[in-house]
Amino acid sequence: MRFSKTLYTLFAGALFGFILATGQQVWAERDEAQAKVPVEELRAFTEVFGRIQRGYVESISDRELIDNAIRGMLSGLDPHSAYLDPEAYEDLQAGTSGEFGGLGIEVGSENGFVKVIAPIDGTPADEAGIQAGDLIIRIDGQPAKDLSLDEAVHLMRGEPGTDITLSIMREDRDQPLEVTITRAVIQVESVKSRMLDRRFGYLRISQFQNATSDDVIAAVEQLRGEADDGLRGLVLDLRNNPGGVLNAAVDVSDLFLTEGEVVSTRGRLDDSEMRFTATPNDLLGGAPMVVLINAGSASASEIVAGALQDHGRAVVMGEKSFGKGSVQTIVPLQDGSAIKLTTARYYTPDGRSIQAEGIAPDVVVRPVQVAEAERNGPRPLSEADLSRHLRGDGEDNGESGDAGVADRLAREDYVLAQALNLLRGLDILGERMAR
Repeated sequence: MRFSKTLYTLFAGALFGFILATGQQVWAERDEAQAKVPVEELRAFTEVFGRIQRGYVESISDRELIDNAIRGMLSGLDPHSAYLDPEAYEDLQAGTSGEFGGLGIEVGSENGFVKVIAPIDGTPADEAGIQAGDLIIRIDGQPAKDLSLDEAVHLMRGEPGTDITLSIMREDRDQPLEVTITRAVIQVESVKSRMLDRRFGYLRISQFQNATSDDVIAAVEQLRGEADDGLRGLVLDLRNNPGGVLNAAVDVSDLFLTEGEVVSTRGRLDDSEMRFTATPNDLLGGAPMVVLINAGSASASEIVAGALQDHGRAVVMGEKSFGKGSVQTIVPLQDGSAIKLTTARYYTPDGRSIQAEGIAPDVVVRPVQVAEAERNGPRPLSEADLSRHLRGDGEDNGESGDAGVADRLAREDYVLAQALNLLRGLDILGERMAR
């Protein structure tokens, strides 16, 4: 992958792609900030600091007051900027390994509450029925309103095997729902794959980790080996994928592109201006693709969907994505803590901002429950039901199996069934145009 500047990324367990600032950048920015200290404004801060020290009902240490002041400065900027104490900073860095302790949910902030962006596949939260869009209003009885995301994540983490009770509000319920979840060591399997039928494959990315692009290459090779007559198309499922490592998203996009920009970032500082460019070679050799997204698709998954959509490489299907299109820079501090600061926005190859806009699907398909329609009377007869009928050329040779696959998929996952139907149509059209 070619790009203009070296980028270090981390994943924080709360859907964000990050840049880790180098020590040289940190000191340069600190020196610049010191040169522009607003003396008059700081006098008010000093006065408040002294008043609290002298008159607050309980004794409070200078360190705690300063930490609270830093937290307030950052939390007042946007939902993603935050102060990370040494423990929180260590937790953040652990995310890229794909193994960490907790519940397995990615969270954001909405109206002062903690909002579930998506449960991670196969985790305790997923198995307990937590859904994208749930609002967490209490954590073990403690009100979650106005907690920072880092405070909420800290409360939800704990020793594996211990229980936690979340009170959540859900759109289709009038009363809060109490859900008890047993914490576990979260081992995220980033990539899963299978054949949908004899020709078309399915690839699910639940989270973007450092090794995700390598896992995708291995999965596609396995699918190609399982296909009867070559892999004729692929469904890339990014639903409820909350994001992860930026480099992984760029690398996955590059696997299916041969040229052009993948994503760019723009901010106030020169160092925040970056452009990522695709390299030659398409892993699928141009075979058609359908990318599935929904409201739980955020950050890195929106980068992939936007890149493949803008280049016309894939049809994006499903529902509008979350719209998390900002970059957080992680700046380590001398005492082992760090600050997480929003420094740039993501833009798709066509220059579209993802922030608060999301990716709109080319084909809108919402999940529905499909059941076989009741029949009034017996099924109409066909030629194949008649005694001693002449056999058709394709009878009993398995060619009717695709219909059975489609029916089963429609009952299990309606959106995926529609993606498979679209792939079949694109494949048929491509064959006819090639004649």
